[in-house]
Amino acid sequence: MTQPSKAEILDLVSKRSKNRIKGSVRLEMPGTATLYVDETGAIESDQAADITLTADASVFYDIAMGVKNPAKAFMMRQLKVDGNPMKALKIGEILSTTG
Repeated sequence: MTQPSKAEILDLVSKRSKNRIKGSVRLEMPGTATLYVDETGAIESDQAADITLTADASVFYDIAMGVKNPAKAFMMRQLKVDGNPMKALKIGEILSTTG
């Protein structure tokens, strides 16, 4: 799969997280961008958040598109979690559904 653009990921994560995420999460995509996400949506920023998720941009994109299961990505070491793993799974579920 081709690497999604920073704008594609920002737009997708923003739409999925708006009014759905409680607290804040930082999505680190080495070589692409760092996003700060909360209930207002996503912005490009490296400010501190309640939890940090690190993965390639393509992994976040696949999770957001519902192609990749966030728990499976974590177990396969494609997704690194810094913070509460249960909260990370909840965020992964939110990002992978249109709700």
